[in-house]
Amino acid sequence: MLPRLPQIFALSLGLSACSLMAPKFNRPNVTVISIEMRGGNLLQQNFAVRLNIQNPNDRALPVRGLHAELNVGGEQIAGGVSDRAVVIPANGKSEFDMTITANLALALLKLTDKANRHADSIDYDLTGAASIDLPFLRNLPFHQSGTLKLPGSQ
Repeated sequence: MLPRLPQIFALSLGLSACSLMAPKFNRPNVTVISIEMRGGNLLQQNFAVRLNIQNPNDRALPVRGLHAELNVGGEQIAGGVSDRAVVIPANGKSEFDMTITANLALALLKLTDKANRHADSIDYDLTGAASIDLPFLRNLPFHQSGTLKLPGSQ
């Protein structure tokens, strides 16, 4: 039983070294620049969304793709996935285009409900993750939240 102890120790040491080599990345800052409707029907709409991705890290960030969800008033109303690759320079930024599919009927119900309660705004959350093309790092999640003013509010 004792001859295995050195092997276990060597394996533990090797795994510890791997964790030290894993790069430390901060979350990218993702903001929506523009949204443009591309088509759809009563129940489903497609929007072209342009995102600004800021890389706060001191090395380039190779992004393989991105997925995102838009929640309004606590309900998911849109989501999308893009497998387009882009490299965000160190301490730099890049714009990224993707298509999201929305359920506008659900969004209108949420907005109508808030308007009926005389609310002047509604909360939104944009969440998702960037798929990173690095050996020790696979996904960097992001989150942006805020408040949208409802039409007719001061």
